[in-house]
Amino acid sequence: MSTNPTRAATPPEPAPIPRQIPYIIGNEGCERFSFYGMRNILTVFLVSSLLQYLPEADRAGAAKDVFHTFVIGVYFFPLLGGWIADRFLGRYRTILYVSFFYVAGHATLALFADQRTGFLLGLGLVALGAGGIKPCVSAFVGDQFAPERKDQLERMYGWFYWIINLGSLTAKALIPKLLGWRGPAVAFALPGLLMVIATAIFFAGRRGYVASPPSGPAPHGFLRVVVRALRRLGTGHPGQHWLELARDQHPAEAVDGARAVLRIGGVFAGAAVFWALFDQKGSSWTLQAKTMGLAAGGWTLDPGQLQALNPLLVLLLVPLFTWAIFPALARRGVALTPLGKMSTGMFITVGSFAAAAILQSAIDADPIHPPHVLWQLPQYLFLTVGEVLVSVTGLEFAYTQAPRSMRSTIMSVWFLTMATGNLFTAVVSKVLTASGAGYFWFFAGLMLAAALAFRQVARRYRPAAA
Repeated sequence: MSTNPTRAATPPEPAPIPRQIPYIIGNEGCERFSFYGMRNILTVFLVSSLLQYLPEADRAGAAKDVFHTFVIGVYFFPLLGGWIADRFLGRYRTILYVSFFYVAGHATLALFADQRTGFLLGLGLVALGAGGIKPCVSAFVGDQFAPERKDQLERMYGWFYWIINLGSLTAKALIPKLLGWRGPAVAFALPGLLMVIATAIFFAGRRGYVASPPSGPAPHGFLRVVVRALRRLGTGHPGQHWLELARDQHPAEAVDGARAVLRIGGVFAGAAVFWALFDQKGSSWTLQAKTMGLAAGGWTLDPGQLQALNPLLVLLLVPLFTWAIFPALARRGVALTPLGKMSTGMFITVGSFAAAAILQSAIDADPIHPPHVLWQLPQYLFLTVGEVLVSVTGLEFAYTQAPRSMRSTIMSVWFLTMATGNLFTAVVSKVLTASGAGYFWFFAGLMLAAALAFRQVARRYRPAAA
């Protein structure tokens, strides 16, 4: 019996993505529109409307405080969402139930846009909703892939991040103008409508999801293991890892899981400085844009609209890196590890604040005839390349390195680095005496130091087996 050599040599067709993935992707795109739509106008709205009772000189600082406090909440609440998902509700039900708080938050912002207490309550509900679902959605995507298809995860997370930024781009281009055209009630209501649509899309895919069950109350949870080990400090033998002391009450799997959380958390700590810089595109960079030339071809750009450069560049750069740059490097024998990509991204991010500092020097030199706002493009380009290498890779790293029972929790630790970075920015903004270009040079130097430290940590890290 003869065989067909041509047919035998034909590579197998790539496996299609799981049919339930489009529901998750659609949900994420609409949810990101809702989140970035309201976040993108927050600083400008605070300065121009809600904080009008303050002296003009104090409004920018107060707006920064509110903005970064809100972002801290968004990236702190993943701890709560991840814990609830892993222990009690599972990821599907946590995403669905917390989405209702999210919708309520948007509605509150729209209804109380002229009332400080109500508006701040709305911000709190949005932070709870956005933060609560964050670690669950990221891990839920990974859950849909069978073990033999885990090689698809890297590309899937790249495209997952791509759709996030498609939603972000459309929101950042539209909502700032809508604020000027129709006022804050409408500008905050439209993101709320998109969150309603996001929830409906997610619910529509319920019959096809692979849903990992929650583990239930954990007598051998992370905190219990750590507390037991701390209580027994000094009773081990030389060279023994201190968490091993908890083995008298906890099984090896629980101790190994706790060690994994600390190992991964140690790596993630180096990313906190990246987020201290990254989220300033919504505060210090927006305030910088307000002092620059905004006229463009008969149009007047809104300072908040410049943030649309970030997701636009992501939409271009994710395919470029996924389909061209990384494969080209691999063909030349340069295969970047996840931590290698993150380290490279941090060094590139230094350039973003160096560019912002140089631009600020030009603004300060001639405030009457400042540069055009499009001169912010270089700093956005550097920042976005850093984001693609740090943030996209961080999602994949968090999922693949986490113990199966703690994936939502580990994702929440990743998002906690974002909260820590924004907390750092909020504190530094209050105590840092440098202003103008000196402010941006400070953060550029800080990012350089953090990148050097992260590179050393990355070299020593030994990844867990897939």
